This record gives sequence, structure tokens and C-alpha cells, in this order.
Amino acid sequence: MKYILIAGVAGLCAAGGAMAADIKVLSAGAVEPGLHAFAEQVKRDLGHELKIIFNTTPQITKRLAAGEVYDILILPPAPIEQAVKDGKAVAATRVPVGRVGAGVVVRSGVAAPNVATVDALKQALLGADSVVYNTASSGIYLDKLFAKMGVLEQIKPKTTRYPDAGAVMEHVIKGKGNEIGFGPITEIKPHESKGLRFVGPLPAEVQNYTSYDAAVMTGAPSDEAAKAVLRQLATPAAKAIFAAKGVE
Repeated sequence: MKYILIAGVAGLCAAGGAMAADIKVLSAGAVEPGLHAFAEQVKRDLGHELKIIFNTTPQITKRLAAGEVYDILILPPAPIEQAVKDGKAVAATRVPVGRVGAGVVVRSGVAAPNVATVDALKQALLGADSVVYNTASSGIYLDKLFAKMGVLEQIKPKTTRYPDAGAVMEHVIKGKGNEIGFGPITEIKPHESKGLRFVGPLPAEVQNYTSYDAAVMTGAPSDEAAKAVLRQLATPAAKAIFAAKGVE
């Protein structure tokens, strides 16, 4: 679990003179780069600070089941809908954040496999010494994809799984031999300067875009400020900030 404080001190908001608030956000990790950039916009335009906890979707689901309450929740549509049904999120506040595609990685200095087509991807998987991906949203999709491609059982003995994509990236960077990894493109990009090579996205015909929505939680400590943040999130300027970080 990563805990990030977008630094600043409480004071008057730039708009309307309202008191600035510390807003607690519980978010899926795939939107992290865009959310950091958006937090700076929120601080500048609204005066509010976003205190963000990033977890995988399964971990967030457990937190909600345990009764944890935050101001804003960011998750794929299905768990957001479940949170609404469970009375943990307010449906009327729901706002689309964007979508993130999946990509293929190898260690820097290693020859990049051909993953331009589904058949090429299949051969790359069968020819790899090991395969690494997560157990979160993108990993669940990959399980289904590999099964559909007819290679899941063949690659299982050489597959390593991690709870989150960051751990996958670190594993590949420190790996040996002909290793291939998978993860959200937004998780891949920050690791390119650390010894990771982005081979490319999944082939277009099997690309998986995981969408993410945001909603204010029921009983949010900073309810009104959280609603103001989500109104900001719906603006074209905010969408452009996320898109620049790989969240389409």
C-alpha cells in the first residue's frame, strides 16, 4: 500500500473563500500518474489537498467491506456500482475518470518479442522463460485472454503473479533470461527509466481497457469539498490532465 500526501497547508480556497479541506481518496493504482497531476490542479484551483491511498481493486473491496470510509472512491465501474448498492457510495456523484490499456514489458537490453498480433503474442508467451502479471483487474483479464488463446495451462508452471502491477515491474527489472511481463500502461511508463522496456500495447483486437469511475462515499468527512473535486474532475481541463498521463 502506498500513501501519498499532496503537500500543502489548509487555508482559504481560491474560489469563493471557502475553507480548504484535506480530502481522503481511496483509488485503484492504475490511474496514479493522472491522479497526482489532477491533485495539483485541485490544490491550485480549489485550494483542497488530496490525501491519496492507492490499492488494487480486490484490496479496496476488502477495505470497504471492513467499514473504512473516505471522501472519494475511484474504482472500475462494477465495484463502484456494488459500493452504491451497498450504500457505501453516492450514485448521483459518480463521474468517469478514464480508461487504461494493458501493455507488454521486458527488461532493458533484452530483445523485444513480437506482440503485434494475437498469434505473435501467443508465440512470445510460449517462448518466454517466465511470464509475470498481477492478480488485480488487468491480471484477471489476462487469465481469460490466455485461456481463450489456448496457452494458459501451458504457461502456468512458469508464471509468477503479484497483487499489484508495481511489483510486476520490479520483478521484470530484476529478472533474468527471456522474461515477459504485463501491466497497465500507466504503471509501465514510470518504470522505463529504471530498467524496463515497454514493448507495446496488447494487440488491438484483444486490448483490454479498464475503465475507472469516481464517486463520493456515503458519510464522507469532507462531503461538500469532495463533490467540488468531482465537479472539477468532469471538466475538459481535468480530462486533458489525465489523458496526458495515459488515462484516456
